[in-house]
Amino acid sequence: MRLPLALGRLFDTWRAADPPAAACVERVRGANHGNLPEWLSALDGLPPSAGPLAPGDVIRVGSAGDLPRADREALRNALRGLMPWRKGPFELCGIHIDAEWRSDYKWRRVRPHVDLAGQRVLDVGCGNGYFGWRMLEAGAHSVLGIDPSLLFVLQHAAVASCAEEGTARNLVLPLRLEDLAQPTLAPQTPFDVAFSMGVVYHRRDPQAHLSQLASLLTEDGLLVLETLVASSAFVPEGRYARMRNVWCVPDVVTIDLWLTAAGFTPGAVVDITPTTPAEQRTTKWMPHQSLPDALDPNDPTRTIEGHPAPTRAVILAHRTR
Repeated sequence: MRLPLALGRLFDTWRAADPPAAACVERVRGANHGNLPEWLSALDGLPPSAGPLAPGDVIRVGSAGDLPRADREALRNALRGLMPWRKGPFELCGIHIDAEWRSDYKWRRVRPHVDLAGQRVLDVGCGNGYFGWRMLEAGAHSVLGIDPSLLFVLQHAAVASCAEEGTARNLVLPLRLEDLAQPTLAPQTPFDVAFSMGVVYHRRDPQAHLSQLASLLTEDGLLVLETLVASSAFVPEGRYARMRNVWCVPDVVTIDLWLTAAGFTPGAVVDITPTTPAEQRTTKWMPHQSLPDALDPNDPTRTIEGHPAPTRAVILAHRTR
């Protein structure tokens, strides 16, 4: 595999990091995804580092004046070659990436309830690393994000490559949570805080997911669990909001049972908010179906399948054993 400059920089960062990162170099080199040549070509179109990275509701790198017009158009084309962008927003050298999710909405619901100062953070199902930048902004010492989607890893590489400063404190690796139990991928030290946002309802065994998170936390470590919830737990037959892999939409009582069985304190619910098309929608950077297509056009309180429309909760729990 011939490496685009952005990917070569990413690999250098991984090799200098903890074992999970170093071991991922060969995992990406050996990837056989059908879209990989297209994504690598997009990375080839990135300009040299263009400016400082500034976290905020919009993750910004540089400004429109940092690149000549031709380079900015090349950057725009490269970024569009990495579509769809699910999490954001980002703005790279004046190019605004309006992702499907306004992830800043979710972060505003989470941020007041967690103290990340000096903490080592694990972000499971991290996507392209948007939340990792927000976690560093909130004072985290470092963030290890894991997501099995190679596209999201390469989106993160594109953002990091545009930044002038080193970005080794926010890593995004092509891993599943189960991978961190392997000797070559196990972190050297436990994490102080683990985030599982938008993941647990995709797992066939939610309690096992939570138990794996507990095993990676320090004693009394904090879990931030963000999930779909309903007033009464249900298992959707077929799809939920057009998603194929939603195995259970829990209620708060069910979540407490999962947490205590996995070695956590009962969950403290700090936020419950319905998801609206202002937060999740189709954009030019994610042109496929999104939340508006998943709701009953005659009753937006129901999904198109007749289930309760998506409502999400933020729940905090501490490891007890």
